[in-house]
Amino acid sequence: MSLLEISGLKKHFPIKTGVLRRTTGHVYAVDGISFTIEQGETLGLVGESGCGKSTAARCVLRLLEATDGTVTYDGVDVMQATRSQMQRLRRDMQIVFQDPYSSLNPRMRVRDIIVEPLRIHQIGTEEERKQRVMSLLETVGLNAEHGERYPHEFSGGQRQRVGVARALALNPHFIVCDEPVSALDVSIRAQMINLLDDLQDDLGLTYLFIAHDLSVVKHISDRVAVMYLGKIVEIAGSDVLYDRPQHPYTEALLSAVPIPDPRTERSRQRIILEGDVPSPANPPSGCVFHPRCPRAQEVCTTAMPPLESTGGDAGEGHLVACYFATRYPGGEPGAPHRDAPGPGVGRDDPPRTEPASDAAGDTAPGAAADAAAGDAPPDDTSPTGRRDASSV
Repeated sequence: MSLLEISGLKKHFPIKTGVLRRTTGHVYAVDGISFTIEQGETLGLVGESGCGKSTAARCVLRLLEATDGTVTYDGVDVMQATRSQMQRLRRDMQIVFQDPYSSLNPRMRVRDIIVEPLRIHQIGTEEERKQRVMSLLETVGLNAEHGERYPHEFSGGQRQRVGVARALALNPHFIVCDEPVSALDVSIRAQMINLLDDLQDDLGLTYLFIAHDLSVVKHISDRVAVMYLGKIVEIAGSDVLYDRPQHPYTEALLSAVPIPDPRTERSRQRIILEGDVPSPANPPSGCVFHPRCPRAQEVCTTAMPPLESTGGDAGEGHLVACYFATRYPGGEPGAPHRDAPGPGVGRDDPPRTEPASDAAGDTAPGAAADAAAGDAPPDDTSPTGRRDASSV
């Protein structure tokens, strides 16, 4: 059984207007997503801003009450848990927030921030808690004297380390990392990624890792799920997804990731999606991606395709929600199945492309730029088999 199972999770925010604040519509932030996470695994969740990643994560932890769906953690239904049951679950499920500046109380010393979960759950004596705080500071690469400082006396990377220490205070098994490196410099980002990697190896942690930077997600994740407008459109192993994406939205995202080889970067073509992202308050009928999809046909406007395996050598673990997904029956990666509809099927014009060298310094429109910021990870690995995040 998986450590975490999410089925049909929805979160719809009501739109209230008028003097009487009547509900006149809903924002479909998360609209029926399903996935699982195994013990010790890292699932990366990527997508553009506003697609519902952080909302989904907060619903999983029940920081937001979901509109519908089920969340099962280690056999316990989180959505139906009582207050006392949720307090016990909080010890196993923690979160590292995106913003290290606003997620720490500026009026509390760091030692008090880290010890607060221990006091709430009444764990240990005061002396044991003090020793636990010193141990956690050392674990995340800080010194014991740092516990006497206030958050404003730290750099952004150090603040995020404090956030990680707070999340580890209760010895959790599952941690949501909600864009933990997006507000950090590249050099500090590499340190944080290596820290999270080391903690997972040492403590057996399970991560739900949310990020925009596709190169960072590839480095740290075992599997990757791609979200678009509140729905998951593709899930696969990290290497499989990056080498053989099947959904056209995933292909567009990956085409915008910079490649460190200048010759390859100049020669490849980047997919430029037409149009703007629809509003989650008024999503399109059928497949939510069809207004921008180069392969869209009439069937795409009538029903959302199910998230299912398309077969081929990608394996049963490669799930995609597309009626006209690219197929890889075997052989050279990147060669679509001859029976699969090519780009432009169902449209008069093929998708726009442009040489990557012309746009390397520009911001890609829409989702591609938002989710692809950052350098691509190198192919070489360290002697231990792990890529060094300092090159991410």
